Amino acid sequence: MTDPSPHPDLPAARLRATLWALLALASFHLAHSLPSCRTLILLYPFALVQVIPLVSRRVAFYGGLALGLLLYAPQLQFFWTLFGAAAAVLWLILATWLAVFLLLSRSAIDRWGPAYGALALPFLWTGLEYARSELYPLRFSWANASYPIGSSELRPLLSSLGMYGVGFVTVALGGVFWASREPRRRIALGVILTLAGLTPLLRNHASPAERSVQAAGMQLEETPEAAIIPALDRLAARHPDAELLVLHEYLLSGEVPENMRRWCLEHQRWLLVGGKRQLAGDRWQNTAFVVGTNGSVVFEQGKKTPIQFFNDGISAPTQKLWQSPWGKIGIAICYDLSYTRVTDELVRQGAQALIIPTMDAIEWGPRQHELHALVAPTRACEYGIPILRVASSGISQFVRADGSVESSAPCPGPEATLSGTLRLGPAGRLPMDRYLAPFASGAATILAVAMFLPRRRRGDLHPSSPPVPSGPSAS
Repeated sequence: MTDPSPHPDLPAARLRATLWALLALASFHLAHSLPSCRTLILLYPFALVQVIPLVSRRVAFYGGLALGLLLYAPQLQFFWTLFGAAAAVLWLILATWLAVFLLLSRSAIDRWGPAYGALALPFLWTGLEYARSELYPLRFSWANASYPIGSSELRPLLSSLGMYGVGFVTVALGGVFWASREPRRRIALGVILTLAGLTPLLRNHASPAERSVQAAGMQLEETPEAAIIPALDRLAARHPDAELLVLHEYLLSGEVPENMRRWCLEHQRWLLVGGKRQLAGDRWQNTAFVVGTNGSVVFEQGKKTPIQFFNDGISAPTQKLWQSPWGKIGIAICYDLSYTRVTDELVRQGAQALIIPTMDAIEWGPRQHELHALVAPTRACEYGIPILRVASSGISQFVRADGSVESSAPCPGPEATLSGTLRLGPAGRLPMDRYLAPFASGAATILAVAMFLPRRRRGDLHPSSPPVPSGPSAS
């Protein structure tokens, strides 16, 4: 591949590409860092798409790598705390996904022209985002472009579109903006796509709750097991109306001990606590246990997706719902909530609420806790069900079915508590992107193969597409 020959508008194109890239960079960081700027995240993919017709394929790829590092390294700086120098490799892997998107998008324009190339962009974006977050071995949805929306005024968008669907619509809007040469046509198409994206805002999500339970949680990082019973006493005293008490992931080094089960019987409280289920040999499973008011373990759920590079046990073979006295409750452990393929299964089974025991170590830093706290409101919006997330050292959250946070506990927050009413209404629902995103991944693969097949020779029935007038094309 060679760089394109000089173009008379090359300096102007490079300047415009740089400005659009800076806008994408600024909107990404502001949305992820400042609660008042969450809605700016919509500018990130939109501005990113404006760069594509202004650069060559080579610049798209290597510029995408540089931009990706500037996006991900500052936000995910806690990777250095977790992995040391290997964090640079992980940042580079994340940046590579962005570089591949820009390269494939530029190649699509070169192959099929601006109009048809623009049609490919939302499928490439959504397919790659879904693959990097859910499908490949290092899958991790950190810094997904839609997470800030769940904590903004635009969170109703997620109820129908879903996190991947919002990205699809935003990138489609970006493609329409530069692909249509006729200004009036551009405006008309933009209005249509905008109205389609804003349709969920008009929906009425209010529905009467069928059952409810008062619940409370406490953050107990680095608490020895001998001190857990006194901590439960304090939690019960602070929240005397709470029927269900929730403690975080990995609080126990094994299964629920006898004294804790006896405490539940004596105090007539339900308890959900994280521990370990010992399996055959030296294998074990990261597990959440539910203890009933009869003093017995009535339900348990293992972690479905153990975290890479950590000693996090083995994957749970099945997922089931806890048939609680108040309704069907799904339990997902820590980063299980970040994978839609895990939580979607609980919703398919009819979950009316989710409880998420979480281990977020205080040594990982506030940035990790803040980014992780963006996930629960997003999932609540997507499914339309409440979520109680209790973390070891913050940020714990009681999230309503519309994504608003009813109460929270801060980071750092030793023995900080939170409480609220877990309202179990209708079962959750899946947004449309749960069907769109897997299709987009397949479509992106087909497009990537098709755009690099040999071109038709001159004299074929279909002439080559005209070059994009707003910038240089790549050979």
